[in-house]
Amino acid sequence: MPVIATGRYGFALLGVVQAVLIFTIMILTVPLPLVARELGLGPSGVLLLSAAYGLSFSSLLLLGGRLTDRHGGRPVLRAGLVLLAAASIACALAPGYPVLLASRFVQGAGAALTAPAAVAVVRVLHPEPAAYRRAMATWGGLSVLGATVGSVVSGAVAAAVSWRWLFAVPVLVALAGLARSGSLPAALPAAPGHAPAVRRPALDLPGAALATAGVCAASYALVASTEQGWRNPGTYGPLAAGLVLLLAFAAVERRTADPLLPPGFLADRRRATALAAVMATAAGTALTFVLLSLYLQQLRGWSAAATSAAFVPYAVVLLLSGRLAGPLTVRYGPVAVTAGGLAVAAAGLGLLAGLAPGSGYASGLLPGLLLLPAGAAAAFAGAAVLATGGVPPERTGLAAGVFNTAMELGPTAGLAALMALAATRPSVVGGYAAAFAAAAAGLALTAVAVAALSRATPTTRTTSTTAPEHTTRIKEFTS
Repeated sequence: MPVIATGRYGFALLGVVQAVLIFTIMILTVPLPLVARELGLGPSGVLLLSAAYGLSFSSLLLLGGRLTDRHGGRPVLRAGLVLLAAASIACALAPGYPVLLASRFVQGAGAALTAPAAVAVVRVLHPEPAAYRRAMATWGGLSVLGATVGSVVSGAVAAAVSWRWLFAVPVLVALAGLARSGSLPAALPAAPGHAPAVRRPALDLPGAALATAGVCAASYALVASTEQGWRNPGTYGPLAAGLVLLLAFAAVERRTADPLLPPGFLADRRRATALAAVMATAAGTALTFVLLSLYLQQLRGWSAAATSAAFVPYAVVLLLSGRLAGPLTVRYGPVAVTAGGLAVAAAGLGLLAGLAPGSGYASGLLPGLLLLPAGAAAAFAGAAVLATGGVPPERTGLAAGVFNTAMELGPTAGLAALMALAATRPSVVGGYAAAFAAAAAGLALTAVAVAALSRATPTTRTTSTTAPEHTTRIKEFTS
């Protein structure tokens, strides 16, 4: 098989895997009331089930990134796909709530291994800086595409057949990835730099334990706050524990020879701003799905299938915009595309801020549902290049883990803050409108911060010693 064709095939396969990892987060969002009725779940059970996959996914991503940098992309990818497939089968066949909940946690663990490993393999498939930059510009929109498809498909499938059939998607994709990674080794090569003679970074187990527990506890508290409100005293305990654990993690990392997250890794202004853009955009898109689903089903009386259908135009625009975002990023640069995408997405959320009890779909919701995905696709594409560029090959997994962590924490923290704001308004719809307005303002401010990067001197910092030609590549990444 020609090298170019092999790279394209491998990237397409990995792209589908990445989209399905986020698809799997959303597959129980719309049919969750059906699952709760079937399994007899109370509010606490529903909360844990809805959060289980995302909690383990986000809290284990840093560890997944370090394992990728230590052992190479392909071995970790295969391990993650095995976990994902096995856990998805267990979810589909779960006889009751305990098995389903445990399986969702294991699914998230498999995703946390798979996501950073997939990016490391993409780096091998596209070793040249310009090619890798183009690949990551496309990669940036895959997560939001997976979330959108999950929301659109889940309601229809659950209504037509059963929610259990939704788990067939991650099973089939994981099995396809495993089969192709074994039969086409050239398409999915192991990451370079992991020969026995090369020093592998030590596995920072204390840091991994603190980061995993801290992110999990804090994320659970934020998720619980959206369901139970901040008046519930049970919300504060996990949040305080999570913050203490994360502070301990930061202290440990400063004293560790091979830290899980080097303290200076997030000091780069371009990377930090890009991660803020990812979090803000992910929060805005998640808010749209949650609030409009509640609005249409609880206040307008729409069915789950009709609610899913309402997001079809959103998905179409997202797909088309995603195809354009990569070339635009290459032509105009990641800073301009990220800032422009954030501005367009902010405009879409601003239109949704006009939500009223009698808002019609075509005139009240659809304009915002068309602008938001167009901007989000561009913002994610540019931010992916900014967040992962300028990183030496031996830290590709770390960069991918941090990027995906921002993608996961954005909706968690953003929804908690915005839903708390919505709860302060006297009317439900007024609260939704206020949350949309606040999200629009947040994206607009982030767009200004990103745009300011164009006036800043690009940095080429790296925490490892590199050869002259590798330094040249780093400069190309950050240009």
